[in-house]
Amino acid sequence: MILRIVGYLFGIGAVLFLAAAAGIAWYVSNLTAELPDYDVLAKYAPPVMTRVHAADGQLVAEYAHQRRLYVPIQAVPELVRNAFISAEDKNFYDHAGLDFYSIARAVLQNVEAYNSSSQRLVGASTITQQVAKNFLLSNEQTIDRKVKEAILALRIEQAYSKDKILELYLNEIYLGIGAYGVAAASLAYFDKSVHELTLAEAAYLAALPKAPNNYHPFRYEARAVERRNWVIDRMVENGYLPAAEGESAKAAPLGVKPRTTGPTIFAADYFVEEVRRQLSDMYGEATLYEGGLSVRTSLNPAMQVMARQSMIDGLANFDMNLGWRGPLAHIDDLGDDWGPKVAEVAALPDLVEWRLAVVLAVSPEAATIGLQPGRLAGTGSVAPERDTGTIPLEQMKWAKWATGERKGREIRGVDDVLAVGDVVYVEQADGGPQAYRLRQLPEIEGALVAMDPHTGRVLAMVGGFSFAESQFNRATQAYRQPGSSFKPFVYSAALDNGYTPSSVIMDAPIEIDQGGGLGIWRPENYSGEYYGPSTLRTGIELSRNVMTVRLAQDMGMPLVAEYARRFGIYDSLLPVLAMALGSGETTVLRMTAGYSVFANGGREVRPTLIDRIQDRYGLTIFRHENRLCDGCNADSWHGQDEPLILDNSEQVLDPMTAYQMTSMLEGVVQRGTGTAAKAIGKPIAGKTGTTNDYYDAWFIGYSPDLVVGVFIGYDKPRSLGRASTGGQLATPIFTEFMQMALADKSPVPFRVPPGLNFIPIDRRTGLRVEPGAPGTILEAFKPGTGPPDTYSIIGYTDTMGRPLTVAPEADRAVISGTGGLY
Repeated sequence: MILRIVGYLFGIGAVLFLAAAAGIAWYVSNLTAELPDYDVLAKYAPPVMTRVHAADGQLVAEYAHQRRLYVPIQAVPELVRNAFISAEDKNFYDHAGLDFYSIARAVLQNVEAYNSSSQRLVGASTITQQVAKNFLLSNEQTIDRKVKEAILALRIEQAYSKDKILELYLNEIYLGIGAYGVAAASLAYFDKSVHELTLAEAAYLAALPKAPNNYHPFRYEARAVERRNWVIDRMVENGYLPAAEGESAKAAPLGVKPRTTGPTIFAADYFVEEVRRQLSDMYGEATLYEGGLSVRTSLNPAMQVMARQSMIDGLANFDMNLGWRGPLAHIDDLGDDWGPKVAEVAALPDLVEWRLAVVLAVSPEAATIGLQPGRLAGTGSVAPERDTGTIPLEQMKWAKWATGERKGREIRGVDDVLAVGDVVYVEQADGGPQAYRLRQLPEIEGALVAMDPHTGRVLAMVGGFSFAESQFNRATQAYRQPGSSFKPFVYSAALDNGYTPSSVIMDAPIEIDQGGGLGIWRPENYSGEYYGPSTLRTGIELSRNVMTVRLAQDMGMPLVAEYARRFGIYDSLLPVLAMALGSGETTVLRMTAGYSVFANGGREVRPTLIDRIQDRYGLTIFRHENRLCDGCNADSWHGQDEPLILDNSEQVLDPMTAYQMTSMLEGVVQRGTGTAAKAIGKPIAGKTGTTNDYYDAWFIGYSPDLVVGVFIGYDKPRSLGRASTGGQLATPIFTEFMQMALADKSPVPFRVPPGLNFIPIDRRTGLRVEPGAPGTILEAFKPGTGPPDTYSIIGYTDTMGRPLTVAPEADRAVISGTGGLY
C-alpha cells in the first residue's frame, strides 16, 4: 500500500513536472520568438558627437544629442576597466552571461529586505545583461523583460568576446550631466582624456551607472565620495589594487571640473555657428548631431581674436561718439548685500573684457561700483566674493547725453550721468586694479571677414558685436548695398576690355532717363562737384560716381553684370546703371571673395570655412582643396624637387588686369579715400564704400596674401550720421586688424605678372611724361597698349557723335553741382 501510494505520488509529481516544464518551454518559446536580433550589435553605430576643430587642431565645438565619444576597448585603460568590473560585475570574465552565485545572493538579500523596510532591493544583472537591456530591450520592470534579458545575455556571450561586450557597455552607459560612455564622461567631469584619469577619478565614474543623479558631484558630494570609496574598496577586495593605494585614493577629493559644452576657442562663436549651419545643410541634422563627424575648419584662432578685438573697438568708439543712452538696468533697493541682485542681471558671456557693475555711491568726481560676482561651478549659486572699484570722471567724459532734453550736453560731474542703483558695463582702465571706465552696448553692428586669397579659406569671421546678444551673422546673412566698394568690378571689366588706367572719362553732369515713369536720374559725386576729364586711376582713387556711371554706360551694363557674376558678387545683377554704384545688395563674405580675385592674379575664389570632413571611421568625405599636387604623395625625400601645386581654378580675370586693378587700389590707400590704411606701413590695396544717406560703411582691402572685408551699419538701416563714410568708419577697423595680423610679417610687394610694361605718366592727365616730373607715376600697361598721345575723352562726343580731343589744361575744369551722395 505504501509503495502504491508513493508510486501514485511519483506519477502525479512527474506529470506535474512535465506539465510545468512544458508550460515553461512554451512560455520561453513565445518570448524567444519575440526577441530582437542580437546580430545588430555587430553593426552597432551609436550616436556619436560631431567635433569641430580649428586649422591648428584646437577643439572649437561639439554637437550631439548624446555626448558620446566611441573608443575601442584597447583605448580604455585597464584601471578604468577594473573599476567598472568591480562596481558592476566582479565575475564578468568568469560567467557565461548570468552570474548564478550573485543571483542567489541577491534573492536572499531581497528576502531579508522584504522583511525589513530599512533595506532596499538589489539586482544581480551582469554587464552582459545590461548590454542586452540597453541595446535591445526597454527599461520596463517586468518578469518578461528579465527573462528576455537573461536569454539574450546567454546568446550574446556565445556570439561575442568578453572584450567586445565590455567595449559596448563602456561606450553606451549614461553617466550623468549629458555624458554617454566613459570617454565623454571623462571630458565632462574632469576635462581630460580617459587615459589621463587617476584611480580616484576612474572609481567615481564607475560609481555612476546605477543612478548618476544620486551621486551628483556638487549637490550630493558626500554621497558621491562614499560611493566612490565603495568602488575603491571593491577594487582592493578583488585584487586589482594594494590596500595602501586604495586608502590614498579614498583620501583624495572628487576634483570634478565640469567642462564647457560650448565652443572652446574664444571669440569664434559666429564662425562656429556658420560651420554648424553649413554642416546641417550638407548632411542633415541627424548626421550632424549623431554621425560622429570630425571637421577641420580654416579658422586661425589668433587671427580670430584680432578680428573680434578690432570690430569691438570700432563699434564701441563709434557708439561713444554718439553719447550716453542710459544704464542697462536699475536696482531700486540694494539692501545689505548687493551681490545677488546684480548677479540676476543678465550679462553677455562672450564680452569678457567688460563686466557688469552696480553703482553704490556717486559724487561729482567719481562713482563707487560693485562688480557683478561670479557663480560657483556646479551649484550655480552666487560666489561670496564682493569686488568693488571706482569710475573717475575722466573715464566717462565721453558720456554726453544722446537723447532727451539734455541731448548733446557735456557732463560736469559723474552724478550728471549715474545714480545709485544703476547697472552699467565697465572695463578695466589704467590707474590701478580698481579703476574702471564706463561702457555701453553699441546699437551699431558690423562684420569682418579675413580670407586667404589663394585658397578662399576664411581665416577669421566676426558677424557682430556679441554673439550672445544676437546670433544673426552680418558677414554671411546680412545683404547690404556695398556702395563704392563695388566700383573696382566695374573698372576691372573696363580694363579687361580695352581700357587702360590712363584712359580719360569726363566727370561732368549726366542725365539718364530711367524709363517706366521713374523720371530722370542725375548721379552726383560725394562732394557735389564735378571735376572734368579724369583718368580711370583718378576715378577709382577718389571714388568718382559720375565717372563710374559714364564708364558703365560706355561699356554697357550687361558686361558689368557678367563680371559681377564671375567674381561671385551677385548671381544675377540687374543691368541698370545705378547698380554700377553698388546699389545692389550682397554680403561681406561675397565681397571679400571678389577682392581675392584681384589679389591672387585673377583666379576664381570659392570661400570656405571647412577644409576637410571625416566620418566616424576616419574616411574623408569632403575636402575643399581641389588643387592638384604633383609629388605630394612621396613617402620620403630622395633629393627630388619640391612638390608642384597646380592651381586648376577658373581664370575669371586676366592676370595683367588683376595687377592693374591692384595698382589702382594701392592708389586709393596712398592718395585716395582710404588713406587711413597707410598706417599699416606695408603694401595694401583697397576700396572704401558708402551708400546713400550714410546707411552703410565699407572697406575691402588686401595685402598680397590676406584679404579683409569690413562693414558697419545698423541692423534696421538708418543714417550713421553726416560724413560717416567708409573711409572714416570702416577703414580704421581694417587698419587695426591688419596692423595686428601683419605685425610679424615682412613687407611683401604685390606680385607682378610677366609681360606688363611700366611707363611713367602724369597721373592727372594720363599722358606720357619724363621720369621724375612732378605728379609722375609708373603705370602698368599690357603689351600693345600705352598712354595716349592726345588727350581724348572716352564716351564724350560732339553733336556729330565724334570723340572729343581736348587740351590737358581741361583737367582743371570744375563744374559746380548740387549736393548729394550715391
